[in-house]
Amino acid sequence: MPSVVRILLIAGLVSLVTGCSLFKFPGVHRIQVQQGNIITQEMVDKLQPGMTRRQVRFVLGTPLVEDTFNPNRWDYINRVRSPKGEETQQRFTVYFNGDQLIETSGDWQPANWP
Repeated sequence: MPSVVRILLIAGLVSLVTGCSLFKFPGVHRIQVQQGNIITQEMVDKLQPGMTRRQVRFVLGTPLVEDTFNPNRWDYINRVRSPKGEETQQRFTVYFNGDQLIETSGDWQPANWP
């Protein structure tokens, strides 16, 4: 019986040591991970009320989230995780009435909107 306990203990320790997320090994290179849409203030400033969906897609790109229950809303989300594990998130949402842009919200605001 003690050999079974020893084997289980060794297997448990090996699985803990191999889990890189538990231990921060010195000298291991970690990269910055970016997910989602890259949105800049310059891109947002190009938006005008009344633009079509096609024009908005040309300026901002394909939205990360197109809600099937609310087809008049597109969400652009950008997440960045630094090599230290810190995560930042930015959001930008555009709203349509039919095929025309009527409103925006989020971390950027168009400079030329009324």
